[in-house]
Amino acid sequence: MLLPKKTKYRKVRIGKNDGVATRGNYIAFGDFGLQAQSNERVTSRQIEAARQAMTRYIKRGGKIWIRIFPHTPVTKKPQDVKMGSGKGNPEYFAAKVKAGTVMFEMKGVPEDVAREAMRLAGHKLPVKTKFITREVA
Repeated sequence: MLLPKKTKYRKVRIGKNDGVATRGNYIAFGDFGLQAQSNERVTSRQIEAARQAMTRYIKRGGKIWIRIFPHTPVTKKPQDVKMGSGKGNPEYFAAKVKAGTVMFEMKGVPEDVAREAMRLAGHKLPVKTKFITREVA
């Protein structure tokens, strides 16, 4: 599972996750990519599940790049605790994903194999996704 080695602050505020991505919205390394179509927090467990689904389908052929990283700690209060008495403890880490962000990239496999692997990975994620290919200029 992906986790930051060290964070500056133990807890962060929720903040907003509006608009479309202006960074990380193109294929940089591979030939095929999985692009987010909506804004959502993607947990480290979801990223790992998607990575495993892709890796298993392509049978360890080709190369996969993970373009998102879960930097943001998400807190949760224990069950049956009354309101107030401060913010809960950090439970897991999440990546704030905006619409247009390329989350995964793949190279070294045929397009039909990559398309199916990305489809399986997309089912593990809380965002709507789209399969994209590198534009040849």
